Amino acid sequence: NPTIAAADGRPCGWVSPDHVGINQGPITLMIENYRSGFLWRLMRCVPAIIAGLHRAGFSGGWL
Repeated sequence: NPTIAAADGRPCGWVSPDHVGINQGPITLMIENYRSGFLWRLMRCVPAIIAGLHRAGFSGGWL
């Protein structure tokens, strides 16, 4: 992140020498959800998800 300043206020930042595939995990989950719908069915059973959607104003459908 080249926008981070040093302790004395001068801009110095840093750049990672590695390339991390941080977006690859969600892609795998999306593919499996497309194939079987397992993750969607699983998430619909989590009380905290249901409560959060209700608090956010969602209703109807499977709720």
